[in-house]
Amino acid sequence: MKKLFGTDGIRGIANMEPMTVATAMRVGQALARLCKRKNGETRIKIVIGKDTRLSGYMLETAIASGICSMGADVLLVGPLPTPGIAFITSSMRADAGVVISASHNPYYDNGIKIFSADGYKLPDDEEAWLERAIEKHDDGMMTPTKDEVGKAFRIDDAIGRYVVYLKGTFPRAYDLDGMKIALDCANGAAYRVAPAVFEELGARVYPVGVNPDGMNINQECGSLYPENIRETVLKTGADIGISFDGDADRVVFVDHNGNILDGDKTLALCALHLKEKGQLKRDTVVATILSNFALDKVMKGHGIKVVRSSVGDRYVMEAMRKGGYNLGGEQSGHVIFLDYNTTGDGIITALQVLSVMVETGKPLSDLAKVMEPFPQVMRNIPISQRVDLDGAPDIREKIAAARQGLADRGRIVLRYSGTEPILRLMVEGESEEEIRELADELEVYLKEKFMEMEEAT
Repeated sequence: MKKLFGTDGIRGIANMEPMTVATAMRVGQALARLCKRKNGETRIKIVIGKDTRLSGYMLETAIASGICSMGADVLLVGPLPTPGIAFITSSMRADAGVVISASHNPYYDNGIKIFSADGYKLPDDEEAWLERAIEKHDDGMMTPTKDEVGKAFRIDDAIGRYVVYLKGTFPRAYDLDGMKIALDCANGAAYRVAPAVFEELGARVYPVGVNPDGMNINQECGSLYPENIRETVLKTGADIGISFDGDADRVVFVDHNGNILDGDKTLALCALHLKEKGQLKRDTVVATILSNFALDKVMKGHGIKVVRSSVGDRYVMEAMRKGGYNLGGEQSGHVIFLDYNTTGDGIITALQVLSVMVETGKPLSDLAKVMEPFPQVMRNIPISQRVDLDGAPDIREKIAAARQGLADRGRIVLRYSGTEPILRLMVEGESEEEIRELADELEVYLKEKFMEMEEAT
């Protein structure tokens, strides 16, 4: 059972365990040891990138120090989207890549995500090995000395490399001349990369969220606040609004009328386009248990199978690689085009949606009609401890009764967040009034039950 790593790396409040300088340095040391264990005693090099959080400087230095202390070299790329770091890790043939980011969380949080040499997120067994190495840290361990200590190098052209790569994923026969794009970079990692990509392809860009100060990342902007880019779309008459989260691995769209498209609609329209071109591998898409059931209905009508995974883009990716599929995603806006990158990439997703618009000559509002989602209500219930939900008879019976009441008119998903102390409740069904009433009832019940359990302990 892993203690440090959740579904998306290590995460917490910066300068509090586990996101302290001491732990970050041990992560760097353990990662260097892991790479040497995998690749022998060859000179190891590890990429480190980050988003725009104030604490990124502190953690970057600590991780780099840990890596160098174990005789490995560091390649510093500075602020760059998470998928950009995956790309740089693979393209520069580094042994691993480290991302310092807490994604969509507030600036005072931070996190550490790790990629293998191939650009894929570190597998569970290697994360577990790192945890053991960090926990058993021995200050007296043999460490390199003299000329064997590692060095740190800054890669000044990382942004340029990534921009060129991103532009190469857009069909060469087309450009974005005449396209007006409203762009929200969440004051995060994409603030320089994204405007450059769309402008160089010919679009007129109306950027917001491109002035990071270390504390305004995700602050009432980005993919969690799509109304922000909607306002820009309506004000400028843009053809599309594109809104990233802090590390730009997810994206939410707004059409020219101000309607918001989540990851499910994005997945649906891209799947149909790839299917029509004969490029959807095995005529299958991967979605999570939280994706709207309307997605299954639409895909089935076009001869496309939907495979469901656990929540988290790493689990979507695992299902894609296992089944040999090339498209998958989450309702939150993580969409993975495995033909282009090894992880969710908001900019690549945006480029693929734009390519569909250009190739078909249709506005996003028309393309979005492909799917009308069933009403869905999400509730987040703060908790101080986790209990085995299957081992809690009262909760199990309450949820079972609620599911029986919905029958085939809807469904209920209850799960813990992989990154926050939250129990997530999702109720979906044909009647919005019915599912809201049910969600209200279950939320009150679950809050009371967890309060009782906390008082008992």
